[in-house]
Amino acid sequence: MRLLFITATRIGDAVLSTGLLGEMIARRPGIKVTVAVGRLSAPLFAAVPGLERIILIDKQSYNRHWLKVWRRTAFRYWDVVIDLRGSAVSYLVPAGRRYVIGRRKPGRHRVEELGDLIGMDPPPAPRLWLAEAVRARAADLLPDDGTPVLAVAPAANWQGKTWPAERFAELALRLTAEDGILPGARIAVLAAPHEMFQARPVLQAAGERGVNLFEKSDLLMAAGCLERADFFVGNDSGLMHLAAAAGTPTLGLFGPSPEARYRPWGPKAAFLRTPESFEELTGAPDFDFAAHQCFMESLSVDAAETAARNLWARISAS
Repeated sequence: MRLLFITATRIGDAVLSTGLLGEMIARRPGIKVTVAVGRLSAPLFAAVPGLERIILIDKQSYNRHWLKVWRRTAFRYWDVVIDLRGSAVSYLVPAGRRYVIGRRKPGRHRVEELGDLIGMDPPPAPRLWLAEAVRARAADLLPDDGTPVLAVAPAANWQGKTWPAERFAELALRLTAEDGILPGARIAVLAAPHEMFQARPVLQAAGERGVNLFEKSDLLMAAGCLERADFFVGNDSGLMHLAAAAGTPTLGLFGPSPEARYRPWGPKAAFLRTPESFEELTGAPDFDFAAHQCFMESLSVDAAETAARNLWARISAS
């Protein structure tokens, strides 16, 4: 049996789709899997059970990237096709069963939408597939020596939803202070290489307890390190979803992005948003989602610390 799984380009959306893929593999033991995915997110699927190949989707003008995907999938039979991009490809390849995502459903989390696609409630939770070599390399960066680890991701793919770096630095110091939730913890700072200007202030504030993961790790290494962290705090980003999928206690900070749809998923996850709602921040007809300004200024360090302590207390009591 063969499964064609067409998923997202963005890292966060790709992470959220992993639960659905895992469920379909579990239902059909031994099924051979082909994943069509954006280049940035592709490493997340390298260790998928039964993986035959990964087809990279590099966006091209006039949707020519879909022609490439079709050419590489049209000449074999697929027992199951799951298309989370709603492309024409899923209807143009020979298949036994097709699951194609439709329009967004108001008020539904993305994970719930994916569960709806296969009639599963509660929906399958996102998960990680990591090779042991990746976990071993992560252990080199964050050794298990009894010192707790606070993971901080102070960047995002859009400046508008990025909480100021100096506030992340202050929050990290509070949470790892003597009276914090993780006294004396190492502060592991994660970001993409091009986001180091947002990450460096946090690393500098951490001093000797700081661990630079934005120059030493790729996406899989970041996932491996997040598995080893005791707590995560970050903006609405792919790293936030990675942390939650790893089962790490995760606090996501939200402003001009909809937490109802993209909050971190899982029993150890929570979110905190600005006093203003998503609609209040973005409801103006001329709101510019490409604006180079921060819409998170109203979110205080005090509020973030309280949310982190509340999440820690809830998890500790369970």
